[in-house]
Amino acid sequence: MARCLIIGCGCRGQMLARALVGQGHAVRGTTRRPERAREIEAAGAESAVGDPDRLGSLVGALDHVSVALILLGSAGGNERALAELHGPRLQALLTKMIDSTIHGVVYEASGTVDPDLLEAGRSATLAFGERARARVALLEADPADREGWLEEALSSVEAVLAPG
Repeated sequence: MARCLIIGCGCRGQMLARALVGQGHAVRGTTRRPERAREIEAAGAESAVGDPDRLGSLVGALDHVSVALILLGSAGGNERALAELHGPRLQALLTKMIDSTIHGVVYEASGTVDPDLLEAGRSATLAFGERARARVALLEADPADREGWLEEALSSVEAVLAPG
């Protein structure tokens, strides 16, 4: 089994954490708000306070992780902040992952964020996979379809963990 890091461990992230823990994986989930840590822990995951807008706050969460799930397809914020989050900040985070134990990344490429921003994130993630020789999966299920989204998320984790 693997250690999975869920960056953006809100409601759907916690649902995924429960399912991954149920499959025997160790899960760490991040939140920007310390008061939400207990919710993540109630889902069976280790909580880590970290903000994708402050990459230094996430570096420790990368320790001993095999798969990173970047679940920010429905992140809130103004257009400029979201453009940074799915552009330069994502690229910087992926660059930090090159020198880590992470060998697979799942990027949520659908949600309420502007489709052009998600496309930029998709491109950055695919480029990371080629550059780092890491496995990547794009989570494209509609987040409103919770069952379908969860099924695709679990399949994406399996795909990046599959040998060869």
